[in-house]
Amino acid sequence: MSGSPKQIDPRWAEQVTPELTEAVREKAREGRITCPVLRKLAEDSGVPYKVAGAAADSIGIKVHNCDLGCF
Repeated sequence: MSGSPKQIDPRWAEQVTPELTEAVREKAREGRITCPVLRKLAEDSGVPYKVAGAAADSIGIKVHNCDLGCF
């Protein structure tokens, strides 16, 4: 691991809204969010999973328990 920040694909990052970022922040616990919770948040917000993942990445929230590889 290089220790450098995770690169966020600009195609997804440009679709991240402050509201989505705040929703991710509210659902996260100890700097982490589970994959199922983030997928549900994306579905409820009407955004692709990759956009929700970009929102989490942008604020340093780690996605864990991911079985599908969406994030």
